[in-house]
Amino acid sequence: MSTFDHAGLMKDINANLAPLRKSQPEAMGGFAKLAQASMADGAISAKHKELIALAIGISQHCSGCIGFHVKALIKLGCSRAELEEMLTVCVYMGGGPSLMYASEALAAWDKLQPAQE
Repeated sequence: MSTFDHAGLMKDINANLAPLRKSQPEAMGGFAKLAQASMADGAISAKHKELIALAIGISQHCSGCIGFHVKALIKLGCSRAELEEMLTVCVYMGGGPSLMYASEALAAWDKLQPAQE
């Protein structure tokens, strides 16, 4: 079982980027606008765009991307079945290394789910 702390990693990334956001507001604001525009519903739904983004994060071996995009997928109502089906495509295209990061994505999914009452 993975002990990777995606919630902590995302918190650290946001904290580490705060000075850059302050010192480079135009560039960082431009990146935020690009992200917002790119991920908005359009011909492709926001959920499907997040699945694509997570697949790229997995293929690029980016734990931060895995955390942020899994969190977004949960918020968008993605099902575990949808996640798992996308992960099989990642493994098909990326082999063993993608399988390792698919495991990380599943662990993040389980840990980032809101507490059930």
